[in-house]
Amino acid sequence: MTDIALFEAMYTARAMRRLRPDPVPEAVITKVLDAAIRAPSGGNAQNWAFVVVRDAAQRQALAAVYRKASDEVAAIYAARGRPAHQSEEQYRRMMDAGAYLWSHIGDAPVLLVPCLRRRDMPPRDSLPQAVAARYDAHLAYQERIRGASIYPAVQNIVLACRALGLGTVITTNHILYEDEARAVLGLPDDVFTFALMPVGYPRGRYGPLSRRPVAEVAFADRWGKAWPG
Repeated sequence: MTDIALFEAMYTARAMRRLRPDPVPEAVITKVLDAAIRAPSGGNAQNWAFVVVRDAAQRQALAAVYRKASDEVAAIYAARGRPAHQSEEQYRRMMDAGAYLWSHIGDAPVLLVPCLRRRDMPPRDSLPQAVAARYDAHLAYQERIRGASIYPAVQNIVLACRALGLGTVITTNHILYEDEARAVLGLPDDVFTFALMPVGYPRGRYGPLSRRPVAEVAFADRWGKAWPG
């Protein structure tokens, strides 16, 4: 992929929630997965795993968990209201698309579940005294950064899907009922899900992404000092 093609993918990889039921060839899925594992991994641990769910019964079982969680999430969205940068029409379209996904995620031909195997901290008494004294801080730090070893792979999946003519979207609602999702997938005790991504050929079209301008979200040297670019 050339630099221009890469930027085109980043600028046009819309959240595709409406997907056709057509099967995705196994070789194409493998190519997406091969892109995922090229992502950075903390400490080069590569402790990721990707469950590709194609079986119809398995997809519907995951969809049931996702729908249950999404009913709760929808109430939070409604109470929070629209973001300031969105018009009422943009917000309505986003919510309508979300509602469609909540009801139809199991109809996607592939549900891709990026997972991460937990890496526990070494025992406190095995560490230097200065580190052991801050053991609780290190535990909190490990929890805070855990997603940094899987979400770059998730973004690679998004870009690979875009490059291959597939649609997808990053969803996480099911994590509200993580134990139920893990039971459906038969995950080991130390493996946890971090996203649920429907993958398939899109019904809609790719197109430019609408985003707040860089000038509104970037700062020079410290918060509040506008980025000059």
